[in-house]
Amino acid sequence: MSIDTIANFLTILRNKVMASSPYAVASYSKMNAEIARILHQEGFVKNVEVLEETETSRKSLKIVFKYVNGESVLHELTRVSKPSRRTYAKVKNLKPVINGLGIVILSTNRGIMTDKQAKDASLRIGGEVLCTVW
Repeated sequence: MSIDTIANFLTILRNKVMASSPYAVASYSKMNAEIARILHQEGFVKNVEVLEETETSRKSLKIVFKYVNGESVLHELTRVSKPSRRTYAKVKNLKPVINGLGIVILSTNRGIMTDKQAKDASLRIGGEVLCTVW
């Protein structure tokens, strides 16, 4: 039995945005933290915090959403690569999301990054396409 933690994380965010919640709390993992960091860096969320419970020493992520005129900046989170079917892309095959308004999040040998960072002249690397965001 395999559990897709990335899909669970994206579903938590998607459900909280649809409910117009001010924030979401999800379980901590390095991958979830990196995806949340990229969402914050690209301006899709307002803030990301790591919460640590002292009694159980468990970590969780608190993601504070960004709203403009009552509408969320996050519109769609789509999981592309799945445990049952991995999707890889070379840098020349990465297409812009919504004419450049959105981003593609990749897992590369240099870490988790956006398609814009992967297309940078110094990197020019592809990888596993984790999800698209706009």
